[in-house]
Amino acid sequence: MKYLNRKSNYDKYPQTVIFGYDKCAWSGYDDVCLAIEEKLNEKNVLVIETYPGVIDEEVLTEISKRFKAERIIKSIDIFYDSDKLDEMLKDVLTEDRVRGFMYYGKVNDFIDKEKLEKAKQEIKEDGLTIIYGFAASLISQGDVLVYADLTRWQAQLRYRKGRTNYKCHNENEDNLKKYKRGYFVEWRIADKLKFELFDKIDFYLDTNVENNPKMVTGEAIRGGLKQIVKQPFRLVPYFDSEVWGGQWMKEVCNLDKEKDNYAWSFDGVPEENSLFLKYGNIKVETPAMNLVKYQPNELLGPNIYSRFGAEYPIRFDFLDTMEGQNLSLQVHPLNEYIKSKFGMSYTQDESYYILDCQNNGGVYLGLKEGINKEEMIFDLENAQDGGKSFEADKYVNRFKASKHDHYLIPAGTIHCSSADCMVLEISATPYIFTFKLWDWNRLGKDGLPRPIHLEDGKKVIQWNRTTDWVKKNLVNNFEVLVDNPEYKEVKTGLHELEFIETRVFTSKNKVLHKTNNTVNQLNLVDGTSAIIESPNNEFAPFTVHYVETFIIPACIEEYTIKPEKDGEEIKYLKAYVRE
Repeated sequence: MKYLNRKSNYDKYPQTVIFGYDKCAWSGYDDVCLAIEEKLNEKNVLVIETYPGVIDEEVLTEISKRFKAERIIKSIDIFYDSDKLDEMLKDVLTEDRVRGFMYYGKVNDFIDKEKLEKAKQEIKEDGLTIIYGFAASLISQGDVLVYADLTRWQAQLRYRKGRTNYKCHNENEDNLKKYKRGYFVEWRIADKLKFELFDKIDFYLDTNVENNPKMVTGEAIRGGLKQIVKQPFRLVPYFDSEVWGGQWMKEVCNLDKEKDNYAWSFDGVPEENSLFLKYGNIKVETPAMNLVKYQPNELLGPNIYSRFGAEYPIRFDFLDTMEGQNLSLQVHPLNEYIKSKFGMSYTQDESYYILDCQNNGGVYLGLKEGINKEEMIFDLENAQDGGKSFEADKYVNRFKASKHDHYLIPAGTIHCSSADCMVLEISATPYIFTFKLWDWNRLGKDGLPRPIHLEDGKKVIQWNRTTDWVKKNLVNNFEVLVDNPEYKEVKTGLHELEFIETRVFTSKNKVLHKTNNTVNQLNLVDGTSAIIESPNNEFAPFTVHYVETFIIPACIEEYTIKPEKDGEEIKYLKAYVRE
């Protein structure tokens, strides 16, 4: 093996067993419909509310052929027509391929009120009425309310297969633009509607696997989320390729060896990842944001909840360039810039923790001393216009990396990982606002030039972050806090301009941790496996493996971490929001 001296033990499908609801779960359309029929019990109105991206022609067809409905009302018909929707969203979505403005309105903004009233009048007392689709619950919440859900990752995969955005005719549109419409508009309004309904739904329908639905009662999904927030848990990771991708995750995370590369993975991003909840023999997949929205105080803690709302502010992801290529040279906007221009409340401060590197791999970070700002901008613009390639090494520092180095990247700092690095990226959440400055003369997987945002980028580069300042503040700015026979604790960041604190612990023993009433997010950055336990037996022992990210909810007051194998030294990174 190239990167491991043992077989991979990374769990790609982590699940949480939910107790007390084994008889409240069903699989397959036959059993799903029987459960719904029993609940209906000759009542008149069945409402199936859906998340954008659910395959309507599958779900509605399978359900309607099992029920003898007198009428079917489709909520898609109460929306404005697609041309008007496009016009309404023109300024929100912009012409940019990846960036837009966060939409803070509701689904009602896109509903034709006359059509809505007409649909309400179609509901009759004689026979069964099925109301189906996104915003179906605005017509009626009915006698039985089913919520058909979908993860964002599955929505993205469906875009790639030609699925459209909601009530759009954009089958052949750039997938980045489809994702943008989902991210900035559809998912925002759908999440708001979902959590207006969440305490009312009778059944929760998981539609992530085509033609293989899983369903639990509303009580069971709510009870499951209340259980998971009282114990350590992992999110369901996903992996994707890119032109710069590498080979490390393929081996260490035991991925498909036939793929050309894997570039990045989300293994700790509740806004994008999902949860597997196990009810008896049935495994239900639900977006992790359902937990954040439904149990924010218990998960995040009161301080974070009051500061950020029901949003999860920490992100862990992997960037794999081992045997790959450089990332794009980039910069993230300052808080004021992202707030005033894009309506976001905070920006993407971040850091690179080096899990592995080889062949002189390193990190580009900050500017060299004495460079000419105008000359650098000219060279970037000239390169973007097809002129001479940009000489990054002329202007930007490049630091040779070693395993367990930690590079801090407050917003406004020019940066990228070079080839032959494996990065655990720890950052704040608004990841879509990356201003690429230079992409090394390459095309994306789609054969198109990857989006460059030089006009924005040059306005936020902090030109005073040059070599001496960067070395002092951003490169391995370590402070040993504890070093005794039991364990070593090192503060590794983040910078004082950033709100995330990171600590790295090294130990062969059991170490006690306190959450201090704030969510903790961790990754086992060295060692085979570790066990997380409750000193008061409040949760069952929880095992994690090398490079797995895991979450300790704020409502857990204290926990211990120890190596699973006696005598093995482990190393783990813990992140949390500073007070």
